[in-house]
Amino acid sequence: MADQNEIIKLKDIDVTFHNEGKTIEAVKDISLTVDRGDIFGIIGYSGAGKSTLVRVINLLQRPTAGEVVVNGQNMLALSSKELRQARKNIGMIFQHFNLMNSLTVYGNIDFPLRDSKLSKSERKEKVDHLLDLVGLTDRAQNYPSQLSGGQKQRVGIARALANDPEVLISDEATSALDPKTTKEILDLLGRLNEKLGITVVIITHEMDAIKQICNRVAVMEDGRLIEEGSLLTIFGKPQQKLTKDFVDTSTQVKSALEEIKTSGIVNDLSGRLIQLKFTGDVTNEPIVVGLYKRFNVSASILFSNIERLSGTTIGIMVLALSGDDSKVQEAVDYLNGLDISVKEIELNESEEA
Repeated sequence: MADQNEIIKLKDIDVTFHNEGKTIEAVKDISLTVDRGDIFGIIGYSGAGKSTLVRVINLLQRPTAGEVVVNGQNMLALSSKELRQARKNIGMIFQHFNLMNSLTVYGNIDFPLRDSKLSKSERKEKVDHLLDLVGLTDRAQNYPSQLSGGQKQRVGIARALANDPEVLISDEATSALDPKTTKEILDLLGRLNEKLGITVVIITHEMDAIKQICNRVAVMEDGRLIEEGSLLTIFGKPQQKLTKDFVDTSTQVKSALEEIKTSGIVNDLSGRLIQLKFTGDVTNEPIVVGLYKRFNVSASILFSNIERLSGTTIGIMVLALSGDDSKVQEAVDYLNGLDISVKEIELNESEEA
């Protein structure tokens, strides 16, 4: 029996393209489940297959093999008419907006409603509501050419919501936007998820977008799903090298280690260089002071990054530990006992950190 909490279930999905005698396996044997109300992030670099995978959800891309179930419906078993109806329950927003330049903002949002059973007055009421929802009431009669990138994306979001979908797919929808506007659009998606109860699937290559609003994350590489879990698990304890690279870039620890390496600051410090990762209550511990009091080990903070994700504090710190070798080892063992991830750092290998 299907889990009533599941809204999207992809099982054993393969997508293979044949082009000029070449076979391209864009998606390879991927299974994943998205629960109702999730903000589910799929992250990977260009060419990872994430956009192809997400287009399988509404069958804009039919899989070569596998099963696609959305809201309890076997999408691959639907007739053309049934599929058109089912797609109305899955809104999409795109990187380059896909707006019709000949229509006003109002017209773009109203366009998906032209074939609905709503009366003209009901359509107007709905469009006005959507304009208010995305903060564009004063732009109703503007044309896309008169809008900023962020405003265009708000129109795209309102249009995607016109048929009251239960699922909203964001395919690199913030990639063409500046950081400030990106944050505003992601905040809007988060509010829509909370206010409407809509399930959001976000495709991106930016971990900063993932950590801002997602509660679950899947990581793709070369067409495969290599890691999946809650945001805290993926961010706090990444397992795969690619996932670690995304996390380290987002926390800026990678660039910090390179700066430490090139600055020569460690030449003036003796002892061991370690990286700490800690979660939740551990961040309340006076770690640096505690090491000196307990073990007479000095800890120089070379880098620190602390932030809250999904209501939980996550921290990364780079320390240079100085003192008697045996005491430093006791200090490291003590940190491990606090459920802190401790990693030795060799600066000549920092690009792999």
